[in-house]
Amino acid sequence: MVAGVVLVMVVLILATTWYWVLIPLAYGFWARVLTGPKLSPLGWAAQNVIAPRLGPKKPVAGPPKRFAQSIGAVMSTAALVLALIVGDHAAADAVLLALVPAAGLESIFAYCVGCKIFGLLIRAGLVPDSVCAECADISLRLRAATPTRLQGTSR
Repeated sequence: MVAGVVLVMVVLILATTWYWVLIPLAYGFWARVLTGPKLSPLGWAAQNVIAPRLGPKKPVAGPPKRFAQSIGAVMSTAALVLALIVGDHAAADAVLLALVPAAGLESIFAYCVGCKIFGLLIRAGLVPDSVCAECADISLRLRAATPTRLQGTSR
């Protein structure tokens, strides 16, 4: 859901040159990186209003998502600085064009490019396994997704 809104915002900026839209875009990324969905209106709405209506929770590991959000924060901030401070709209557009496939893959196919990069960094030994125990042991996520048994029932 969040990635879909990011995709729409980026396409809107590219189509209209409304570079001021980079301000809430960059804010949203930084808010999610620093506090999770707490200070991000979009993240909060996705987690607390929209996701519960879409079905059961699909837990994902936090560190890879935070890493992916960090990439979005850096890229949207770079585009903001390039467009609104430096005045180089072509460079800002190039940065934004790099966000389109990532946001599109996440919003349409639930394929997180930043998460995949994070996994590659773990496998390469550049990020220690201890940073994300869930990434190293998928059974932790599978157990978290399994509904708990009702009390008093037997196996």
